[in-house]
Amino acid sequence: MEKSSEKDAAPDEESEDQADGWVMKPNRSEDGEVEVTPASKCAGPDMSTDVLARRLWETLVTEDEEKSERETGPTISSGVMSEVQAEVIEPERDAPSVSPSSLVDTCDPSISSLSSSSCHPSIFSSSSSSSSASVLTLTPPLPPTVELSAVLTDTRLTLDVYQGGAAALPLIWRSVPDQLRGLQYLRLGSEDKPGLDGALDVLPHLKRLRSLAIRGHCFYDSQGEPLPGLLTTLPTSVSSLSQLVHLDLSFNQLSCLPSCLLCLPVLSSLLLCHNHLSALPSDISRLSSLTYLSLLGNELPSLPPSLGHLKALQTLDVSHNLLQLLPDEIGSLEELVKLELSHNKLRQLPESIGSLLSLRELVISSNDLRVIPRCLNKLPLLKIDVRDNPLGRPPTPPPLPPTPDRAETKLPELHLGFNQHSFCVSSAGCHVFLPGGAELLFPPGCLVTTTRLEWAERRPQRKWVWLEEHDILLSRPLELRPHGITFLKPVEVCVPYHRTKRRDVVVRTFDGQLWSTLPTDLRRGSESHSSHPGGRPARLACCSVSHFSWFMVVSRPVKNSCCVTPAGALLVSSADPGVKLHFPPDSTVQTRTVTLQVLQVSVSEVQSLCGDPQARVSPLLCLSQTPSINFLQPVKVQVPLPSGVTGHTVDMSCLHLLHGDPSAQTWTDITSQVSLYVTHLYAIFYISHFSWYWLWYTTRRCVSGVVRKVYQRLKQFKVQFLVLQRKNDPSQVLLQCLPANKIEGRVQSLSEQYDGPQPSDLCDLLEGEQFFAGFERGLDISTDRPDCVEGRLCFVFYSSLKNLKEVYVCPAQGQKGPVRGQVSFYRGEIPSELPEEVARKRKGLDNQWLATLPLRLPALNSENSFVMEELQYPPLNLGDPESGYLTEANLLSISLQIGQDWRVIGINLGLSYQELDRIQYKNRDNLGALVLDMLFHWAWTQGDAGPGAVSRLAAAMIESGRRDLAEEIEDIVNIGRRKYLESLRRVGLEAESSSLGETQQ
Repeated sequence: MEKSSEKDAAPDEESEDQADGWVMKPNRSEDGEVEVTPASKCAGPDMSTDVLARRLWETLVTEDEEKSERETGPTISSGVMSEVQAEVIEPERDAPSVSPSSLVDTCDPSISSLSSSSCHPSIFSSSSSSSSASVLTLTPPLPPTVELSAVLTDTRLTLDVYQGGAAALPLIWRSVPDQLRGLQYLRLGSEDKPGLDGALDVLPHLKRLRSLAIRGHCFYDSQGEPLPGLLTTLPTSVSSLSQLVHLDLSFNQLSCLPSCLLCLPVLSSLLLCHNHLSALPSDISRLSSLTYLSLLGNELPSLPPSLGHLKALQTLDVSHNLLQLLPDEIGSLEELVKLELSHNKLRQLPESIGSLLSLRELVISSNDLRVIPRCLNKLPLLKIDVRDNPLGRPPTPPPLPPTPDRAETKLPELHLGFNQHSFCVSSAGCHVFLPGGAELLFPPGCLVTTTRLEWAERRPQRKWVWLEEHDILLSRPLELRPHGITFLKPVEVCVPYHRTKRRDVVVRTFDGQLWSTLPTDLRRGSESHSSHPGGRPARLACCSVSHFSWFMVVSRPVKNSCCVTPAGALLVSSADPGVKLHFPPDSTVQTRTVTLQVLQVSVSEVQSLCGDPQARVSPLLCLSQTPSINFLQPVKVQVPLPSGVTGHTVDMSCLHLLHGDPSAQTWTDITSQVSLYVTHLYAIFYISHFSWYWLWYTTRRCVSGVVRKVYQRLKQFKVQFLVLQRKNDPSQVLLQCLPANKIEGRVQSLSEQYDGPQPSDLCDLLEGEQFFAGFERGLDISTDRPDCVEGRLCFVFYSSLKNLKEVYVCPAQGQKGPVRGQVSFYRGEIPSELPEEVARKRKGLDNQWLATLPLRLPALNSENSFVMEELQYPPLNLGDPESGYLTEANLLSISLQIGQDWRVIGINLGLSYQELDRIQYKNRDNLGALVLDMLFHWAWTQGDAGPGAVSRLAAAMIESGRRDLAEEIEDIVNIGRRKYLESLRRVGLEAESSSLGETQQ
């Protein structure tokens, strides 16, 4: 059930979903506790980037209309929003995890062009615009196919959709300066420094500019990393842009606020996200018109008191900075509606914050706050996000200063190669870098004498891997030897892993008897030790150990735990704050540890699996405790109602609470056995022991059986198999099993060196399930391997690993000539955690088979090596002497003129859909080779079809709408016929050829 989230665009695991925060209302509930509800439920709708951009542009258009009405009288317009309703865009909170399309959020091209053309008198005539576009060439820096009209429309110029597009601004200015003088909206990318410098020189001439965006992270490099913006400052002449209302300089290299910005009188929206600002100027109060200020992702340790003079400010975002204190003057921001302070180092909030009577949203998550000021109780409409704060805990003592030896000593570094599996560490310590990205940090004094240590990366066999329910393996097991060695100081072991989304990442270790989970810290590796040449350092999961053993990284659903005392407790899920466990007083005699895991389930996937389009489900709860004994008092459990269901619309007869048994993996409907009631947003029930609980809303009557089947299907991954042969050595075969969403990219990356059949159909496999690959019908494995069982190659499927093996194959004994064999995949040993009834259904040969793919092995020559010649065809003789020929060169010339209509032409030539699909897959990355292959394939089949092949080709072109190619074919044939007659005349056979022609007539 975590597969759907893994398929999404992959952000880093460190990024957090702000919509899942806590929201605290100061008003008290019946039992006196502060009510906590999810932000997605109570904080209002989370406006998308497009909606926010649309509102910004409509605001700008409204202002232009009002100005136009004052000067020339009223104009007719529809759908224009008031300025009070307008909002601006909040840039992404985690720069590495965003997509290129979401970065272009300053404005919407369609909206801006529409509003400009419908609400403003046209400044430029269409004739002048079209004539300029026809003569002006923007290549380089823009692609050859891009004309001026594609980037310049009325009052808007968009150059950030082409890499290095900023360099086109000086070129356009020199060519059509009159058009640019009326420009109001301009977007530039800042990834190209020379082009950006030239564009900055043009800016002072654009006096009517109202919105300007100069952003980085608009494009990605070959490794998938966003290209940083290179803007470091703005020229002072920018202060002449007196009509500028909106300015976005996000994802750049600004270290201080350019002074020219303080001279912009009507600037209302300023975005400086993800720069390197370490301080704000004291005269920032000069920006008196500012209503939106975003400083997200900078390095600000404090805010100037003069910030309080920005009386018009409505939104202030200073999240992801280094703030420790807020100035008291922040309480003077009378119009402030939203204040974003998350991911800072705040230890307290000023009492003056209670004076912000207009404040509706306060985000203070991920700080060091232990107390919430009582003054916030005076703001009854305020919604607060207090997630990830040590509320109620005693203050943390300041860290001890480092000892002089530790502060000044830098550990020696040791970089090992792939063949170096042992190394020595002395009492001075060492920082060891292993191949693949792993790191070992031995502090000084961890060993008394110099000791030789060893490392090895193991295949993820099932005996080396221990996974709990819903776990996913993220790395190969790392074995460190000798196992019995002990260290005087903890040694840091850092294992590289594949990124995951919205899941906990932990390190597991084996002490010789039991597996255990270690406290894990996530970070990037050293800059000098990248796992890929020229790439970013590897993601590392680090833990401190005092022994050597096996270590591996796994991801699991987010886990929250707490200690329950006789006084009671409250446990809230960090994955879904709407899930709460209330432990009343006297529910236990002895202190016990309880654990809560929440699994988000895709509603659409559940509906397709159970066949009920009306089915809805809540998150799945996994509850456990130590010791495992029943509670003395019922525990109150709160879960969100299934999506689309509210307390006013719920039909209680369709609401079912399911209890799951983890050992037998059975589900029982216990709705009639518990006290279950609903509020507007939540379902509440009481339990006395911990297990799995799942709330369903469905019209089905027999719910338990449906839930059991759906749960099993949700744990499985949709996979496909690959069987590819190396092009220069067909006996070397690559076999791989990957989730279906990774197959296409993998095939493309291997297409240069490998060739083979299309991937298999979709199959279902569990994480950690074993399967075999068998070579059949005349093929055998010529490699001695420990993972080869009875002629079958053994695999264990892990969704985040490669699941890849390469072997050499040979013809089976007695086979001669080319071998047309196959590779079949079968299920292996049944995982032990499957229930008996499921395991019983999988027995038998029919249910063990997964997929079969063809594999052809060329014949062996006398030297016992493979005959590597390509498939030989006779010379192409398409046509006949009297009617003319089409040569291979003629077909090549024709193929160059065929584009996307190749399939229609192939069908009219009589080729089957299967043949066309095979040709398309073989040449999936090269349209020219695809068309040529299709034509030659048809031509070679015409050898036994008799005369008339050329006429059939011409007829197919006409039927496909390509009469031009049919006429060209006729011209080629006529030329060939004329040359043929001339050759007969030269050798004196003209009379014979003439009588031959009369006979044919």
